[in-house]
Amino acid sequence: MTDPLKSWNAAVVRKWLERRYEASRLDQAAADRRGYDARDDFDKAAAEEWACGALKSADCTNDQAALTARLKELIGQDEYPATGLHDDIRFERHVRTYLRKLAKMTKANEGFEKTLRHQ
Repeated sequence: MTDPLKSWNAAVVRKWLERRYEASRLDQAAADRRGYDARDDFDKAAAEEWACGALKSADCTNDQAALTARLKELIGQDEYPATGLHDDIRFERHVRTYLRKLAKMTKANEGFEKTLRHQ
């Protein structure tokens, strides 16, 4: 038997974004403590924080189609303003990668139930 299509649950999506936002802040702190060799990890965690922060309190999370449209809009941006980064180009690349991951999750409506820190 096949599973019926899951309905969009905005509360689960917002909870997932909030938890990923907090986890990314912890990951940044851990990378910062590791020093020079962890610069890429720091920028990757900062990109995740930026993406989740841009979406976690937005009204677009109430509707799957609206979130997909917002993600496409964010992916199309030329710049993602942030401070305290090691490499702006690498950060922007990580932001786009993370936004594409979120777009795939949104389209399939899968993965938002996974709220553990390490994924």
